[in-house]
Amino acid sequence: MHIGVIGATGTIGSRVVAEALRRGHHVRAFSRDASQAKTAEQRDGITWASLDVLDPASIAGVLPGLDVLVSGFQPGNAAKDIADTVRRSIADPTVYATAARALLKALESRPRTRLIVIGGAGSLEDAPGVVRADSDERLHAALDQLGLPRDYAAAVRGHRDALNVLRTSNRLWTYFSPAEEIAPGERTGRFRVGGDQPVLDAEGRSRISVEDAAVALVDEVELPRFIQRRFTIGY
Repeated sequence: MHIGVIGATGTIGSRVVAEALRRGHHVRAFSRDASQAKTAEQRDGITWASLDVLDPASIAGVLPGLDVLVSGFQPGNAAKDIADTVRRSIADPTVYATAARALLKALESRPRTRLIVIGGAGSLEDAPGVVRADSDERLHAALDQLGLPRDYAAAVRGHRDALNVLRTSNRLWTYFSPAEEIAPGERTGRFRVGGDQPVLDAEGRSRISVEDAAVALVDEVELPRFIQRRFTIGY
C-alpha cells in the first residue's frame, strides 16, 4: 500500500513510518521542512516532502497515489523538552480543529482516500457519554496523575474539538486515541483494542508503548475496522 504520514519525524509518526516500512509498504513522509527531517536518511520504500497541514491545497497536492493518509500532526512535535512541548501545544488550541478541517477539505478532491488522525486520550469517555475533556475536575485530576501541568487542558480540549469536526464529515476518516500513558518502549504486538472508552489493565491503568501504538495504526491501515469512528488501545 501507499501510505502518507504527516508528522513523520514526531514520536508516534516516526514509529508509524518504521512499522509501515517493516511490513513492506511504500511511505511518503511529510514534515514542516523535510530538508531538516531528523530521520530523512535514504531508505528503500520512503520518500520525503514538505507539507503544511493547515493548508488544504498543500494537502490535496500530495494525495494522488496514496491509499491512506495518517496525520500525526502535533504542534509540539519539534519541541526540545516537556516544557516546550506544553508551550507549543497550548499556544493556539484551535489549531487542532483547523488541521482537521484542512484535511477534510483536501479529501474533497480524493474522496476514496482514507484518513487516520492521531489525536489524544482526553476525549475518551469515563462512562458512556461522559467525556473527560468536558469536565475541569476530571481533566485536571487526570493531568495531575500524569504529571502534566493543568494548562495542558487547552491542548486536550483542542484534540476533542478536532474529533468533533471529523464527526460531522462523511469522508473516510478514523480517529485514534492512544492510551493515557504512552511512551517509547517495547514493540510487543499484544494489546487490546477499544472504542470510546479507555482500555484498562489489571491495575486500572490505560497505557501503551509508542511502538505498539504504531502497530495498531498500521493494522488499521491494512484492515480498516473503524471507518468514521474512533478507536483506542491499551494493554
